Amino acid sequence: MNEETGETAEPDHAVGSAALAAGWSHRHRDVSGGWLRPTVFGAVDGLVTNASLIAGLGGGGVPAHTVVLSGVAALVAGAFSMGTGEYVSVTNQNELVHAEVAVERRMHARFPAAEQAELAETFRSYGADRETAARMAAAVSQDPDTALRVHTREELGIDPFELPSAVLASVSSLIAFSVGALVPLLPYLFGLPMLAATLGVAAVALGAGGMAVGRLTGRPMLRSGLRQLALGAVAVGVTYAVGSLIGGSIAR
Repeated sequence: MNEETGETAEPDHAVGSAALAAGWSHRHRDVSGGWLRPTVFGAVDGLVTNASLIAGLGGGGVPAHTVVLSGVAALVAGAFSMGTGEYVSVTNQNELVHAEVAVERRMHARFPAAEQAELAETFRSYGADRETAARMAAAVSQDPDTALRVHTREELGIDPFELPSAVLASVSSLIAFSVGALVPLLPYLFGLPMLAATLGVAAVALGAGGMAVGRLTGRPMLRSGLRQLALGAVAVGVTYAVGSLIGGSIAR
């Protein structure tokens, strides 16, 4: 019973049940970048790279079989380059995090009182009074792993126990790049060796891919699709112009 209002306090589980019934939810999408970033980046990179390459070769008047050979070579080389780059990048990042966590662990072992006081100050910055912040810091500091996790989150902005997988990032990037790079080659592989067909397929794929990412991230789908299409069009247009210029120069 609330002495001031005369109302009976509602149990926590009842509050939670009522909130769930009203649509309350704490389910979130993965924002750690473990797979989404390398997948999206790989697919877009593969699509724009090979569409631009084919546009440049087409602008230079290169035969169809050379376009296919160059496109396949770019697909294989780019896919392994992306996969290797992602693996090295994520591995190095994780190693850096582990090194910084090791520093934090040593500070906890040597200066536990100072680390606890630092944590109390952190809680005070969130609005807790001095006594409450001290009790919270003492409670957290009783478990070294929990204390280390909280300190690392506050000071480094990451959770050392939930780091992205280098293998997952690498494989996601390699496969996504391969799929993206294959799309502009499809007209040539299916007997339609026309640059216009490749550009049309690439444009549809870029727009659809951008809209899919927009839906996944909660951004306006049409805006995301048009943005990705515009950026890809710039790359394709510039490469086509360069290919036409060089091809025309060689022909003369």
